[in-house]
Amino acid sequence: MTAPGMTTGVGPITLGGMRPGRVIGLVGAGVIVALTITGPDLVGYDPARQNLRAVLAPPGTAGHLLGTDHLGRDMAARILGGAQLTLGLAALAVGTAAAFGVSLGMLAGWRGGWTDRLLGAFADGVLALPGLLLVMLLAAIRPDSWWTLYAGLSLTLWVEFFRVARQRARVLTAGEAVQAAELLGLGRWHIVRRHLWPDLAQQVLTLAAFGGATVVTALATLGFISVGLRPPTPEWGVMMSELLPSWRSAPWAIAAPILALATTVLCLRLIAGEETEA
Repeated sequence: MTAPGMTTGVGPITLGGMRPGRVIGLVGAGVIVALTITGPDLVGYDPARQNLRAVLAPPGTAGHLLGTDHLGRDMAARILGGAQLTLGLAALAVGTAAAFGVSLGMLAGWRGGWTDRLLGAFADGVLALPGLLLVMLLAAIRPDSWWTLYAGLSLTLWVEFFRVARQRARVLTAGEAVQAAELLGLGRWHIVRRHLWPDLAQQVLTLAAFGGATVVTALATLGFISVGLRPPTPEWGVMMSELLPSWRSAPWAIAAPILALATTVLCLRLIAGEETEA
């Protein structure tokens, strides 16, 4: 669960400063977020409401746009409910990891010495632990808890932000611009805002998109193997696990969470993809 190394080089023709892949990813992510926010009100169904008289109804039946699941619950409502949970938790985990990792990385790169060595050793120790396994262990201690998933995912993601911020801070603080600013007596917050953050922003946002895709995939994986969130929570991995026995008789039901997961991850990877390589 670590982001790949950052690479540079001459890329293809861009559209408005962005590559076509990133534009497609941003548009797709925007549509997903818009549906996540407004969709539940438009669907009009409670994702937990059961109707045993409409079990595994095909799409379009009795107002159920995506059909129903094995308990007669509206699939569109559950997909959108899962999107709210998944994207909300992903944003929270990635935001926390980015803030923590970038702050410590800037501190380590700027101060150097024992501070850099201590924080670097701590990051290496966390990085030595398999990320998904660490989250699984924490989830096993306290199952069906979004707080445990949030803590575990944030803990595994912050190291990549730390490493990027640390490396860039080392380079920039040794540069003429930062040294001149220090000689002029400008405060460190001014230097960070005017010199460090503008250089880091692009890489941090790229890592954030990649981290978001990692969180979305991890949540679905843990839910599918019944380690993460549990039924009746409308989470995509949980839904796949519940609907797997019905895949022959109602393939449309299990297809809905699979497509939702794949589309979301694809959009996030397109946003991040131009600066990363697998």
